[in-house]
Amino acid sequence: MEPARATPASPQAPVTARDWDERVDRASQKLPESVQRGVAWLREPARFPVRLLAAILLILGGIFSILPVLGLWMLPLGLALLAQDVPGLKVPMEKSARWIEQQWRRWRGR
Repeated sequence: MEPARATPASPQAPVTARDWDERVDRASQKLPESVQRGVAWLREPARFPVRLLAAILLILGGIFSILPVLGLWMLPLGLALLAQDVPGLKVPMEKSARWIEQQWRRWRGR
């Protein structure tokens, strides 16, 4: 029998790369079907060059967010894409997501 895993919201829960992958899976399930297919296509291992190029462009767009159309929203999206291929980024991305959720709950008064 597998040991019970701590919930993502608990502060003592160890953060793993698998947690980030599961978060991305859950988030993609909430998207429209056509976007889900696009995300699944982009996450395939053979799409590494496309993912890398898109991640770099999004990160650069986030850095130059002062310009019209480009925005700060592009930076975390680029990092999330890059995390697909750089396992060392998955844990910091998951920790950041948990921190944002915690702040959001606190701000909303829950």
